[in-house]
Parts: sequence; structure tokens; C-alpha cells
Amino acid sequence: MKVLIAEDHALFREALGNLVKQIIPGIEVWETAKYAETFALLENTPEIDLIILDLDLPDADWEDGMRKLREINQNIKIVIISASEDNQTIRRASEYHIVGYIPKSFDPKILSSALKIVFDGGTYAPISAVQHRDGAYEQRQQFAVAHNNLTQRQTQVLRLVGEGKSNKQIAYEMQVSEATVKLHINALLRTLGVTNRTQAVITAQKLGLI
Repeated sequence: MKVLIAEDHALFREALGNLVKQIIPGIEVWETAKYAETFALLENTPEIDLIILDLDLPDADWEDGMRKLREINQNIKIVIISASEDNQTIRRASEYHIVGYIPKSFDPKILSSALKIVFDGGTYAPISAVQHRDGAYEQRQQFAVAHNNLTQRQTQVLRLVGEGKSNKQIAYEMQVSEATVKLHINALLRTLGVTNRTQAVITAQKLGLI
């Protein structure tokens, strides 16, 4: 697999590259710091599978940059990593058929989990962008948790998921089958009102469950 990291801050770009290599050993990582460099590389290296893109590269407006990227390659997967957590920006970026939007403010473990979801063929967006966007959402979350208390087993699974462990690792540690772990995780997602493991961890942290 070949991944291009387009990020103008050298230290963050290097750290992100190292994280990607930890997630997928043997992955080939390319790096650029501007939109112009990114366009040129994609035109000359069409076999790039995925771009991890900072929207705010210094040489172009991000929407102009996204349009140009799609002109060069309509099908390439794009993951946004941005300092902006504005829901309007996230929704506008999603119009360019991105497969992920990950805020830079995320804890490294959450960032890693979000990238794993994308590399596994899924999509990722912050919970605030995929749930109901009215101000009462967090209250509804807290109500749901208060009135649908997690079982002791579900809380244990949630803690292990938060540590980044796979279903197989969780099953081994809890001495249960992977099928049982999946049932617990599905119950967690329903209780927390989220759609994937990473969102479950983020929500649980916000609510003080882990």
C-alpha cells in the first residue's frame, strides 16, 4: 500500500508517517508540504492508494485544492487531518467524497484508531459531525447512559477497546469467544448512540466512563 502525507508542518508530518508505519508495517509513505507538490506527485505517481491531507496547506485555498485533487484522480481515497473541528467545514469537505476527517487535537491513541478504521476500508468522522447537531445531543447521550447502565462486562470491554486492543485480544484477556466480544461491542454502540469503536471510546471519555 502507498500512502501520501500532505502536511506542511515537518514535525507533525514525520510523527504521522511513523504512526502510519506502526499501523501497517511495510507500508510505503510519500510526503509533500504544499498542494502544488501534491498535485505533481499524484500526476507522476498514480499508484498512490490514499492521501492523508492537511486542509490548510499554504499555497492554495483548501476547496480549490480538493477540486484539483479530484480532477487528477476521482477515485483516490482522501483522509483529512485538520486543526479545524468546525462541523460546517467537515460537511463541506465530505462533499469531495473523503473517507475520513480526523481533528489534530485527538489523543494519539484515538488518532491511531481512526486511521485503522480507514485502512480497514471504513470511514471516520468526529462524533459531533455524524450525530444530531442540535445542542441537546450531549444531554440525550447522558440520559441514555444513565438509564441504560452498562453491565460490568460491557464496561470491561469498553476499557479494553479504549486501550486499542483487537476483538481477539479482548476475547483472550476476558476468556470468552470473539463472538461474545462482538455482542458486547454492539451493545455498547447502541447504548452510547454511536456507530463504531473509536466513537464509542471518545464518547465514553467525554462522559467519564473510562
